[in-house]
Amino acid sequence: MSEKPIRIAVISGSLRKGSFNTLLARYVANDMKSTGGAEINIVSLSDLDLPMFDEDLEAEAFPQSALDLKKSLIACDAILIASPEYNGSFSGALKNAIDWASRPREGEESLACFKGKVGGLLAASPGAIGGLRGLRHVRQVLTQLHVVVVPTEFALGTAHGAFDDDGNLKDERTAGLAKGVGQAVLDMASKIR
Repeated sequence: MSEKPIRIAVISGSLRKGSFNTLLARYVANDMKSTGGAEINIVSLSDLDLPMFDEDLEAEAFPQSALDLKKSLIACDAILIASPEYNGSFSGALKNAIDWASRPREGEESLACFKGKVGGLLAASPGAIGGLRGLRHVRQVLTQLHVVVVPTEFALGTAHGAFDDDGNLKDERTAGLAKGVGQAVLDMASKIR
C-alpha cells in the first residue's frame, strides 16, 4: 500500500494579477508536484475576498470565505507561502488571512490550521533583495502559531525579469534555489506527518 501524497496549501500574499509572488509560488508548487508527488491546493486570497478580521464579525457569523480558508489549511500537511514585502514586512492580505485562520471554531483543536504543519517561505520583488526582510516577520508569526518553518527560504530579486512567458524561472541556479525550498518542505513533512 503506497503512502498518501503530502498535501501542500500554496498561498501568495499578493492580491495583484500577474504577481511575481504568485508566479514563484506556483513554480515551486509545480516542481513539488512533479518531482515529489505532492498534492497541491492553490489558495487564492483574492478569490476568497476575506473581510478584515473583526471580532464582532466573527461573533455574528464567521465568514464563509474564512471557513473555506480554514478547511484548506486543516486538510494540508504543509503550507508554502510566497509573500511580497511591504514597508519591510509582509502584506496585510496575508496577515489578515493568518488571523482569520488562527481563530478556533467550536469542536476544533486550538491552532488546527497551523500547529505541527510544515512551512516554507518564498518572496519575490523587483528590488535587489527580493523581499527578504518581510520573510523574517512571516517566519516569526508562523513560529508563534506552532508551524515548523524550514530553515531554507528563497527571495527572488529583480523578479520582473526572472520569468519566461510560461512562468518558469530563466536562470538555472535561481531555479534550483527556489526548488530547494519546496524540497526542504517535502523532506520535513515526510518526517513528521
